[in-house]
Amino acid sequence: MSLTDPRFIALSHWLNQYFAEQVTPYLICGDASFRRYFRIEHLGEHYIVSDSPINLVPIAPFVAMAKAYKTAGLCVPEVLATDDEQGFVLQTDVGEKQLLSVLNQHNVVDYYQQALNLLPTIAGVAVTELGPLADYDGAFVQRELAIFVDWLVNTHLGYRLSNNEQQMITSTFEVLTQSALSQPKVGMHRDYHSRNLLLNANALAVIDFQDAVLGPVTYDAVSLLRDCYVRWPDQQVDELMHYHYGLLKSHQLIDDTLDFVTYRQWFDLMGIQRHIKAAGIFARLYHRDAKSGYLADIPLTLQYIVDIGSHYSQITAFSSWVERIIVPLVKQQSDAGNTL
Repeated sequence: MSLTDPRFIALSHWLNQYFAEQVTPYLICGDASFRRYFRIEHLGEHYIVSDSPINLVPIAPFVAMAKAYKTAGLCVPEVLATDDEQGFVLQTDVGEKQLLSVLNQHNVVDYYQQALNLLPTIAGVAVTELGPLADYDGAFVQRELAIFVDWLVNTHLGYRLSNNEQQMITSTFEVLTQSALSQPKVGMHRDYHSRNLLLNANALAVIDFQDAVLGPVTYDAVSLLRDCYVRWPDQQVDELMHYHYGLLKSHQLIDDTLDFVTYRQWFDLMGIQRHIKAAGIFARLYHRDAKSGYLADIPLTLQYIVDIGSHYSQITAFSSWVERIIVPLVKQQSDAGNTL
């Protein structure tokens, strides 16, 4: 971290005032936003501090969700201090090892069952001190889907849609939107996956929850089980889907008469919606934010769309189009980048 970075200088000064002596923050990561995270050690204790440019990433939602999740009994960072003008948040360190780093085919079912067990608690958090969570409504879903066309198709690939292609995409996005809206709504983390779960001595710790909303009951589960960064065998995912389906029934989050076929369709179409959005976001992170690392994650999101979408007649045209047109263009772009 450059000592001439004005935000780093301001952050260091703020921390030195809080601890009443000089401490040294070490950059540990940025995330898929304008936020950065640092680790600090002081008198044998470790802390995390986030740096969020306040005009780009408000800190109030994170602080409010941290309090609400902690009150609900989840293992989350405790907010110790904030600088509301500069966007700094000092918090307890709940772990440094991401769940993703320890997963393998032998332990993934056990770990993911632990993660799924947290979802009924997350589902119950629909209000914070700021008021009710935002509603993941039809307009919200459509805005997310539009990122795919705007940033992956148009900006990244330079592909211009024909009228027929545009109509096909519009029809597909409407199917996905209506499927999302047909589900019961619960408190939703909205980015629940193995990079946002940390190994803690007593429980899995949950982080990166500032974008929580009130939304579809399958969203967080499909985010976990059909992770944008790693793919698990279908048999294991199917076993875990059944486990989540049972959890929803036992916690009365879905109607007891809802059959598994309907649940699976909700789950699958919700996953496709998320992967469409993610592919667009990964392209946007490259072109808007100069974060090239996420480009490598686009092919997996597209493969999910191809494989899962082929099972649903309402969206097979879109799934086939992605396979025939978009996947080869993404590979062509990747190959061209590797030769530069």
